Amino acid sequence: MIVMDTQAEHMPSPSPWVVRFAGLVAPGGRVSTLDVPGEAAVMAGYLGEVATFRVIVPRAGAPATNDLPRFNAIDTLVDARLAKLNIAPSGVCDDAEYLRRVYLDLTGTLPTPAAVRAFLADVAADKRAKLVQRLLDTPEFADLWALRWADLLRVDRQALGPERARTYYGWIRRSVAANLPFDRFARELLTAEGPTTEVGPANFYAVVTKPGEMASNLAQVFLGVRIGCAECHHHPFDRWTQADYAGMVGFFTPVGAKGTAVVAGTAPTLKHPRTGQPVFAHALGVTPPAAEATGDRRDGLADWMTRPDNPYFARNLSNRVWAWLLGVGIVEPVDDVRATNPPSNPELLDALAKFAVENRYDVRKLIAFITASRVYQSSSRPNATNERDERNFSRALLKRPEAEVLLDMVRQATGVGETFQGSPAATRAVQLWDSKARHDFLKRFGRPSRVTACECERTREPSVAQVLTLLNSPDIQAKLSHEGGTVARLVRAQPDDAKLTDELYLTFFARPPTADETAVAVAHLRKHAADRRRGAEDLAWALLNSTEFLFNH
Repeated sequence: MIVMDTQAEHMPSPSPWVVRFAGLVAPGGRVSTLDVPGEAAVMAGYLGEVATFRVIVPRAGAPATNDLPRFNAIDTLVDARLAKLNIAPSGVCDDAEYLRRVYLDLTGTLPTPAAVRAFLADVAADKRAKLVQRLLDTPEFADLWALRWADLLRVDRQALGPERARTYYGWIRRSVAANLPFDRFARELLTAEGPTTEVGPANFYAVVTKPGEMASNLAQVFLGVRIGCAECHHHPFDRWTQADYAGMVGFFTPVGAKGTAVVAGTAPTLKHPRTGQPVFAHALGVTPPAAEATGDRRDGLADWMTRPDNPYFARNLSNRVWAWLLGVGIVEPVDDVRATNPPSNPELLDALAKFAVENRYDVRKLIAFITASRVYQSSSRPNATNERDERNFSRALLKRPEAEVLLDMVRQATGVGETFQGSPAATRAVQLWDSKARHDFLKRFGRPSRVTACECERTREPSVAQVLTLLNSPDIQAKLSHEGGTVARLVRAQPDDAKLTDELYLTFFARPPTADETAVAVAHLRKHAADRRRGAEDLAWALLNSTEFLFNH
C-alpha cells in the first residue's frame, strides 16, 4: 500500500504514515512503481477528507500461462486476479503435504505415521474432502479454534480470576464444538448479561469495563474495523468521525456491573465532544436516530451487525478464517478494514461473505469450502512468476504455527508430554484456557497476553532466543533422549536403519523420506552403530530443527 500525505512536498523527511511501498513518491506527488507486481491503494488526505484510488501493477515479461484445474469458485476468482497481474499459480500439492497442512490448520496436531500411510494408500477421489469433514468433528478442532477466539475475546485469568476465566473459555469452546452459527455466537456475547460465574460471554464485560473500549474491541473482533482513532478526532485514514465513534460507544454506556453480575440498565445520551450536541446510539454508517432507543441498546446493534446485508460482519468472518488457513488475509491486517487498506481480491472476499451468509454463518462449511479449493491446496514451491508474491494466493505460504501448536508438535513428535502448572498431565498446550500460565517456551514463541483485541498481539517473528531454545534447550534434549520417547521406542523396534529412517520421517515430517534422504540418514546411523540410539537422537534433533518441521507448508 502507498499512503500519500498531501503535505509530503513540504516535509524534510518521508511522512510517518507511509506504511509500505509498492512504488516511489516524488516530491511533487508523482508515483513510480517498482518491479513488484500487485495492487496498491493510494490515499490522499486533506482537512479531514480522504480520497483513494487503486492501481494494478502487472508483472513484466512474457505472458504467464495457467492450465491448472479449478476445483470451485475460489479458484476462478483468484485466477482472474492472477491473470491481471501476469502471475502463474503454483501447482497442486501432493497428498503428504496436504495431509500435514490440513491437520495443523484444523487441529493443531501432526498426523500419525499410521494416518500418513492410510491416506497415501487411499485411492478415493474425494479423500481430501472426507478428511476435512473428519477433522472438523474432532475435539482437537474445537481446542484449536477455541484458542483463536479466546485470544481475540481476551479470556484473561489475571483480570477475571480462575473461576470466571474458565467459565468464559468454556462457553467459547462449547460454541465451537457445537458449531454454533457465528451470528448467534456474536449475538450471545454482544447482549450477554447475568452472573459472570454462570454466564460465560458476560465475562467479556468484566474484562473490558469501559464503554469506549467495549465498542472498539467488539468492532475490531466482529467487524474488523478499528474505530479507536476516531475517539479524539476524525479517523485519519477512514470515513469515521467522532460522531460515529460516540454512536458506537452509546450502545455500551448502560452496561455495568452489579457485584459479579453484568447488567444493562440506562444511561444518559452521550454528547459530541466538540459540539456538545447529543449523539444517540447508532451503528457505523447508519443515519443517527432522532431519539435514544428503549430497552437494551445492544439488541439493536446485534440486529444490525448480523443482518445479511451488513457490509462488515460476514466479510470479517470470512477474512479471518481465510487468514487462519492461508497465512495472510484478503484484507491484511485482518482487523484493519478501511478504504485505504482494501482487499487484495475484492471479488473473492465478496464471494466468501456471500457463501457465509447463504450458509447461515456455518463456520465449518466455510472452512470446508476454502480447503476444497485448488488455492488452498497449492504447492508452496514457487515458480518464476510468483516467487515474490505474498498477497495474491498464487502459492501456499510457509506459516509459523501458534506457540501452543508448535509446543504440541514437539511433544507429539518426541512422544514425551509437557507439564503445565495447575493442569492435568495429559493437557495439550492448545487446551490451556489461561494465557498467563507460566511457560517459557510459550512466552518465547509469541503467545499473546490478551490485553487487546488485536490479532497482532500474537507474534510469529523469529528470534535468537527461539533458535537457542530449539538447539540447546535441556527440555528439548530430555524429550529426544527420554527412555519412553519416540526415538528410544523406534530404535528398539526397528533394527533396520532404513526402516528406522522411514519411521522418523513419518513422525516428524508426515511423509516418507526420499531416496537421497534415506541414504544420508542410513550412513549417519551406521557411522554411530556403536551408540545407535545416540545417532538416532541426533537425526531426530536435526529433523526437529528443520524448516520443514517448524513451519506449516
